[in-house]
Amino acid sequence: MKPTNLENVLKQAGNPVRMLRNSKIGAYVYPVVPYEFSNWRDEQRGWRETAVLFDQTHHMAEFTVKGPDALKLCSYLTINSFNNFQPNRAKQMVPCSHDGYVIGDGILFYLDKDELLFVGRAPTVNWMQFHAESGEFKVETIRDDRSPSYPRGKPVTRRHYRYQIQGPKASEILAKLNGGPLPDVKFFTMDTIKIAGQPVRCLRHGMAGEPGLEIWGPYEQYDEIREVILAAGEEFGLVQVGARAYSTNTLESGWIPSPLPAVYTGEKMKAYREWLPASGYEATGSIAGSFVSDNIEDYYLTPYALGYGPFVKFDHDFVGREALEKLQHQPQRKKVTFEWHPEDLAKIYRSMFDPSMPNYKYMDVPNFNYGSSSYDAVLKGGKMVGFSMFGGASFNERRVLSLGVVDAGINVGDELTLLWGEENGGTNKATVERHTQLEVRVKVAPVPYARDAREAYHQGWRSKQA
Repeated sequence: MKPTNLENVLKQAGNPVRMLRNSKIGAYVYPVVPYEFSNWRDEQRGWRETAVLFDQTHHMAEFTVKGPDALKLCSYLTINSFNNFQPNRAKQMVPCSHDGYVIGDGILFYLDKDELLFVGRAPTVNWMQFHAESGEFKVETIRDDRSPSYPRGKPVTRRHYRYQIQGPKASEILAKLNGGPLPDVKFFTMDTIKIAGQPVRCLRHGMAGEPGLEIWGPYEQYDEIREVILAAGEEFGLVQVGARAYSTNTLESGWIPSPLPAVYTGEKMKAYREWLPASGYEATGSIAGSFVSDNIEDYYLTPYALGYGPFVKFDHDFVGREALEKLQHQPQRKKVTFEWHPEDLAKIYRSMFDPSMPNYKYMDVPNFNYGSSSYDAVLKGGKMVGFSMFGGASFNERRVLSLGVVDAGINVGDELTLLWGEENGGTNKATVERHTQLEVRVKVAPVPYARDAREAYHQGWRSKQA
């Protein structure tokens, strides 16, 4: 019988790890936005040297919650405190399972009284929709899923366009668009500026860890607003960033975008698994990398490991609170950046063109895009001490970097070994060819890696993770 929900899929598969490690879904695609406008190297340089225009309209889902219990629902689903949270503010929302492991994260916008908007990946949207439908909350919801990865020539529409302008010259471009000085928008606070003479809502936020604003409005104005921004930014060297470079901005700023959602086990999560469709993200996604365990829970991560420890506040009732109250007293993994050794990288590329060498797993740059969630084993003296979870090339730093988590005893400056490639010559994923594993030297570095993001972007958020 064809499975109808995630719980059925898991029972049929037998082991969720083997199912996800052999998923044929292919690479995660950043839809609609061109692959490159110029080249990914110059596009990366743009956010460090002049300013960039990120088109964030298509690759994230949106979930609007309206009604007298809108705030109550969102507070119940995240570790964050909602004290002093009010309209025209935003926060990074981090929901957890009943056992205290992260399901996902994203940005929650407090648009107006009794109206909030979440922007992020599908796992968090699914979790919010499930509770909105099954819980006793007086809310109405609107779901707008990400644009299709392969539109096949069909029209693509969204509720909103969403752009980000950031970099050293972002304020000059924004002031020109506004027709005068910008309002003093505090970090993760919303305000209004003018573009083409009309009011546009904005949020102070930056994916690459550089100063700037995120703006949004009706999708019908998508092309008009973009053209006005490009015209205003021309004299300042504004660079359009394509999908290829966009996905790498987090390497410098320190956000791990796609941990495995902790939904595959636990009796308290069963009703949710029965609600999730058999064709959804959780059932069709993939795990990539060299770390292998038959226990899916070995892939789960706490908020503390992902750098969200400062967000955890026990001043409200939320899913996972009881578990996190116990976990907080245990040794915690921590988020770091891994700096890859250039000689070992050269060996990986040489293997493609030297038939006398073993064939090592191909390293796609600027982003290692092999699965929905990546877990490469990181070792010290042959013992596993963490995961590398999101990697790629930074032309600004002239380095290959990856973000991941390590045991509490590992420190910045330590030299470790990363196991590159998958076991037994590779899994059945469509993104991985047959290959031989290779040990790559990596050095533990701060997170965020970029000095701008670490020291000047915003005290109290990214700096707390360093």
